[in-house]
Amino acid sequence: MLTYLFILLATFAVASAVATVLSRSTVTSALFLVLNMVTLAGVYLLLKAQYLAIIQILVYAGAIMVLFLFVIMLLNVGDEEPVWKQISIRLVAGFLLGTAVLAQLLYAVASYTDSLPMIATAMEDVGQVSAIGDVLYSHYLLPFMLTAILLTAAVIGALLIAQHRAQPKSRP
Repeated sequence: MLTYLFILLATFAVASAVATVLSRSTVTSALFLVLNMVTLAGVYLLLKAQYLAIIQILVYAGAIMVLFLFVIMLLNVGDEEPVWKQISIRLVAGFLLGTAVLAQLLYAVASYTDSLPMIATAMEDVGQVSAIGDVLYSHYLLPFMLTAILLTAAVIGALLIAQHRAQPKSRP
């Protein structure tokens, strides 16, 4: 079941990456990039790397792509003719079904020849939040705290600069 879910997510990731490159509209291209990042987060979840999946969603798909969309919409770029008029639905559906069948054949051959890798028991907890938290708060506590202080000072400085109002010049 996990293999089929991986194949589905990988197919969506490749298809959304291709759609990102082929899309002529900048807004739809950015939205396809968000879809690509969400599918990559799903792949991270399948690999039992929960921390990377959450960071992928929050930082990349959430914060950075929202900034991209704001910049795109502020630039007010006109709509261009989409490339989807050249690509038919049958072609896309055939590609996706062909990819699924090829992946099933490759999985069947790999399981028959025993060439699928096994995950070591020591590696099962590597990407979990608890393992990262244990290392972060034990071995790297000082750099973590210094980074937190630096980021807090940067936020306070940005707020002070943003709220700073120019004083009107006094007339003599």
